[in-house]
Amino acid sequence: MRALDVGIIGSGTAGSAAAVFLARAGHRITMYERVPSPGPVGAGITLQPTGLHVLCQLGLYDHVVSRGARIDRLLCESTKQKTIVDLTYESAGEGLFGLGLHRGVLFEALYGSAQQERRVAIKTGVEVVDLARAESRGGAPSRWSWFVDVDRRRHGPHELVVVADGARSQLRDDTSTSKRVEPYPWGALWFVGRQPASLADARARTLYQVVDGNQTFLGFLPTGLLPVSLESSLSPSPRLVSLFWSIRGDRVRAWREAGLDAWKSKVRALAAEAEPVLDQIHDEGQLLYAGYHDVVMHRWHTRNVVYLGDAAHATSPQLGQGCNLALWDAMELRDCLEEEPRDLAAALACYSRRREEHLAFYQTATRLLTPFFQGDAEVLGHLRDLAMPLMGKVSIFKRMMTLSMLGVMDGFLGRTLTLRLPT
Repeated sequence: MRALDVGIIGSGTAGSAAAVFLARAGHRITMYERVPSPGPVGAGITLQPTGLHVLCQLGLYDHVVSRGARIDRLLCESTKQKTIVDLTYESAGEGLFGLGLHRGVLFEALYGSAQQERRVAIKTGVEVVDLARAESRGGAPSRWSWFVDVDRRRHGPHELVVVADGARSQLRDDTSTSKRVEPYPWGALWFVGRQPASLADARARTLYQVVDGNQTFLGFLPTGLLPVSLESSLSPSPRLVSLFWSIRGDRVRAWREAGLDAWKSKVRALAAEAEPVLDQIHDEGQLLYAGYHDVVMHRWHTRNVVYLGDAAHATSPQLGQGCNLALWDAMELRDCLEEEPRDLAAALACYSRRREEHLAFYQTATRLLTPFFQGDAEVLGHLRDLAMPLMGKVSIFKRMMTLSMLGVMDGFLGRTLTLRLPT
């Protein structure tokens, strides 16, 4: 593809990864970010082998892995210590693993790489809320687009528009494709603290979850090290663990007003090894609430605009795929622009076509799975406790569950993505 003038909205996972990929392919990039001084924030995330594959292509694998926590197993138990789900990465292939990570580590790696690319200009403190078609010299609409910020100022114009500003994007209305955007009623409270030795020993390299029906859900994700910019120069960075607690969004205020004592008692009853983590929590403000959206678009491009990451296909985090899908989006966009070098419209159509089966599987699977773990219909929790242990004993179902966890399911017909990871 000839060199394009590309405007990217959002500097998160999808936006920064796309900026680096496209700049290295020879395109001129301007990345717009509404936050005046972007920095590493957030709680724990899980990088799956698909996300690690993309980081290899970006040359960021070694750094990110060095600051993460290797995950070899996903274990979900009921309050009676009955196994609900027990999946291992190695069962799908030698050397495969997940990576528990502070979200800020991934941000620093991607955003820092974008800053170092000479073809990338970054404009912070610019909140883009609308797109407007530019005019050609003859007055007719051109294929270029202006970016309109919250103060109605124009930026650009740009030949290719990449929308990567998250699940709450205001820019999906600029496409004629059909779409649905709905908030999930349930979300999670998150706390990132020091990983105690007792928890590390008991659940080594394990993403551990405890459930009681589908309205009580506790999890512990080994999270590695702090982002470099948040480390203290006076002491070594501790290993981290992320605690997450399922809660309806409309109950968060009441939870905060009730205080910590009753909640801590519930957590202790579910997992005694949580005590050293609970000792680090002294007020309700230390737990941050994260809400989720279900975003469905029936294609991810129009004219000269393409949608990536949560702006295109946000889901609940039940399968832990959000950042991994965003990274794969950015890589596929680069590939499609290279495969259709003379026609931008054809390249964007290639992107939507290439992403269709992969995204359809994970959006559908997550939408179907979520009510069994977070929902108001209690019968679904009981059904999960009966069905999922039985499925785990049938090799074909267990393998499909494992491949789904890895992020490699490319549709419902059993196709899988090809990964290239260090051996």
